[in-house]
Amino acid sequence: MRPLFLRPALLAALGIAALAGACAPLRSHQGYIIDADLVNSVRPGIDNRQSVLATLGKPSFASQFGAQDWYYVARDSRNYAFRNPHPVGQVALRIGFDAAGNVATIRKGSLEQIASVSPDSHTTPTLGRKRGFFQDLFGNIGTVGAGGVGPGAGGGAGHDTP
Repeated sequence: MRPLFLRPALLAALGIAALAGACAPLRSHQGYIIDADLVNSVRPGIDNRQSVLATLGKPSFASQFGAQDWYYVARDSRNYAFRNPHPVGQVALRIGFDAAGNVATIRKGSLEQIASVSPDSHTTPTLGRKRGFFQDLFGNIGTVGAGGVGPGAGGGAGHDTP
């Protein structure tokens, strides 16, 4: 049989280990894996769509309107436990092509270009009356089968009339 004084020490050690493991940051990478040597090998005026596709691979997305640009986006994020992830690094590579399909411009973006958009927490205004939770929950009680409502409306309540 073990001495009783070891049990609180064991529980404390397990608690500290659980807290330390739960507070470790979770790191994630999303998008394209940037290789600086490959990116630097793409040159405006020399490369075209096919050579960029062979060098960098398929882009993260391509523009749909106007000039046909390709975008390669990579983002590194970090979060603790159940909190929302926060970006710690981002690279957005934009490759612009001219009408002939040759590389015209190469631009690199970074973390400073991230726009933080937080939705409004207020409710959207609607027309009509305002109902509370209990009115929504119990509002239909007594309306089913009431006179003037449903297929039996107009007297008769299901009787055939000539």
